[in-house]
Parts: sequence; structure tokens; C-alpha cells
Amino acid sequence: AVFSFSSPYHSNGERFADLCSLNQLVIGGSIFPHKRIHKATWRSPDHVTENQIDHICISRKFRRSLQDVRVMRGADVPSDHYLLATSVRLRLKNHKPNRTT
Repeated sequence: AVFSFSSPYHSNGERFADLCSLNQLVIGGSIFPHKRIHKATWRSPDHVTENQIDHICISRKFRRSLQDVRVMRGADVPSDHYLLATSVRLRLKNHKPNRTT
């Protein structure tokens, strides 16, 4: 999919999905089952509306390394966004050097 940042036909979400698709990235925020309160990353100034607008992206190669993504609502941050935290488990191969004697 070809897109332009100035195109009026694509919303930010569609452009973000296209960007991830073009770069072999997986959006990891919405694939884990959590309550809605643990998925909302932004709260409106009137404290009524909450949306999931911040995301974690990871290479498709490492998508199985992503263990969990959730919102940390108790973080003391002066922002209308909540802290987004992820758990990643990397399994690295141990390469032994070649021994020549």
C-alpha cells in the first residue's frame, strides 16, 4: 500500500498500519487479552474519554518474543498519556568461537 502523510483519505491509524506492514513490523498492543482499563493509553482532559493511541511495534522476526503489553496507570507522570510497558523474552544463541590448534 502506498500512502502519503498529506493524503486526506487515510486516518492516522491506517497510515500507522501501512507503515508497519511496509517495514515488516507487528503492532503488539492489542493482541493480549486485558480489560479495557488496561488497554487505554490516553485520557481526555475531561476524564471521560479513553483511547488506545500508543502502541508497541516489534519486528515480525521477534513477534514470539513479546510476552505482554499493558498500561501502567499508576506511574507518576505529568501527562494525559499512560505509561505503556511490555515484557519481552529474547532467546539468544550462544555462538562458540572456532578453535584452531
